[in-house]
Amino acid sequence: MKTNKKAIFLDLDGTLLTDDKKVTQENRSAINRMLNGGHSVVIATGRPLTSAVLEAEKLGLTGDGCYLIAYNGGILYDTAHQKIVFKRTVPLRLVYEVFDEANRRGVYIHTYDDTHVLVEPRCDNDIVRYYTGRIGMTHLVTPSVRTISSEPVKMLMIDRQDPEPLQEMRDWIAANFGDELDSYFSSNEFVEIVAKGLNKGNALRQMAQILDIPVENTIAAGDAANDITMLEAAHIGCAMANAAAEVIAAADYVTEHDNNHSGIAEIINRFV
Repeated sequence: MKTNKKAIFLDLDGTLLTDDKKVTQENRSAINRMLNGGHSVVIATGRPLTSAVLEAEKLGLTGDGCYLIAYNGGILYDTAHQKIVFKRTVPLRLVYEVFDEANRRGVYIHTYDDTHVLVEPRCDNDIVRYYTGRIGMTHLVTPSVRTISSEPVKMLMIDRQDPEPLQEMRDWIAANFGDELDSYFSSNEFVEIVAKGLNKGNALRQMAQILDIPVENTIAAGDAANDITMLEAAHIGCAMANAAAEVIAAADYVTEHDNNHSGIAEIINRFV
């Protein structure tokens, strides 16, 4: 049976959120109109679930029709019913190997438990405080990643000055564990490390199935490299005016207005 129900998949930072981490009133009104029309709104972020849920609560996106993709697809979450509907983790042996190599190279790296960012003492520094300040979480220092007993969903590497060490780590991961892990930039500063096949594009397809919405009724919006798979998977992939060049190249539509000037409202008004 054909349905007119649509779903929009929204990246947070640089897309739905302004540079000062707010949502414009025009964006908020457009999203509310969409929800009131019986459509679905899915936040799709690389952030951990705890941070994504906090953001959804601040935005008021916790009612019927509201969902989350966290950890770039590692967790799919029904915010209305506060329920994880999909989760995939990284085996601990791979976490240990990647941490060992990052430590050997002096690259900052952290992982997560259900409620905190986890760092070893070497990375208990300004970088982790910068990151946790951005996402509204706190961090814990573990003596060694080998004391972690639960498999995490993701690891994150950060370099705020030079992306080259991050790219070199990506090359090492691909060469040694390319059949088990994926890694990609989510900004010039961040490289995400997740289980093979986890990305926002595959998460969009999964979520569309869960929502019983055909992919032909999906729209996605993003600005960074980790959004490209989502834009390609959606029926209409929208790059923000402020998006990276490779994201714009992959998009079906580029907004006239950037993330600071209600680009999401422009997309909803045009396509929903």
